[in-house]
Amino acid sequence: MKITRTAGLLLLAASCGAHAADWSDTSLSYRYGSKFSEPYNGADIVKHIINFSHVSGYKYGKNFFSVDYLMSDENDPSAAGARTGAHEAYAVYRHTLDLGKISGANLAFGPIRGVGVTGGFDINSKTDAGYNSKKRMLVLGPTLMFDVPGFLDVSLLALHESNAPYSTFTNTATNRYRYDTHAMLTAAWGIPFTLGVPLSFNGYANYIGTKGKNEFGGPTAVEINVDMQVMYDLGATLGAPKNTFQVGVAYQYWKNKFGNPARTVPGATARTPMVRAEYHF
Repeated sequence: MKITRTAGLLLLAASCGAHAADWSDTSLSYRYGSKFSEPYNGADIVKHIINFSHVSGYKYGKNFFSVDYLMSDENDPSAAGARTGAHEAYAVYRHTLDLGKISGANLAFGPIRGVGVTGGFDINSKTDAGYNSKKRMLVLGPTLMFDVPGFLDVSLLALHESNAPYSTFTNTATNRYRYDTHAMLTAAWGIPFTLGVPLSFNGYANYIGTKGKNEFGGPTAVEINVDMQVMYDLGATLGAPKNTFQVGVAYQYWKNKFGNPARTVPGATARTPMVRAEYHF
């Protein structure tokens, strides 16, 4: 498909640019919440999440890579009848080419400082009692970069997604199933501010269109996922460089999770407060 070929070209450009990074930031973080939710599971779930992230910029654009390792309690069991919780790894990669930097033209207008094209992928693997997700997704589309302190990027992406779940309840494997190509309007931001102490407002918001029938023939719904944090920079307190250590609070609202309609699927909407700590190096 055209989206696959174009995303491949973006990934090639990213691999070349990564060797000539002008700036970079790498971090390890931990977050904890007790109100996570999973579709077809009505219980509140405790999760501990360890994250590795890397972002870097080079002459023509920037790269972002993130891996979450999510550890659930027994309310999201690892197998049917198990007393141990599920584990999940979820990786995201995005590469944005800045069209103004490539062409040498000034593409700024109004509050927009630049225009780009973003491509990348999501991939996950989860061991749980019901679904055992093996998501694979390619993304591609235009990006507007806003002229704000820090950054605010808004993209309209086409999603090419598939999955191949396995149910331990029925011991049934599903062949890899491709959903209809669908759209996502997404924003990512990191805005520094002060209230007597150095703070930042970070996060992302996704509005994801319906993706046709699911792999079992059921309907899918519009998905909304907002994850935001207010972080305090501990660097000065600890005698460390700026933004080395950060702590804060976070909140995630996820409606119709993975496209499951909340009106018919228990657990398909999550409202999750969290605490978060980060180390940047």
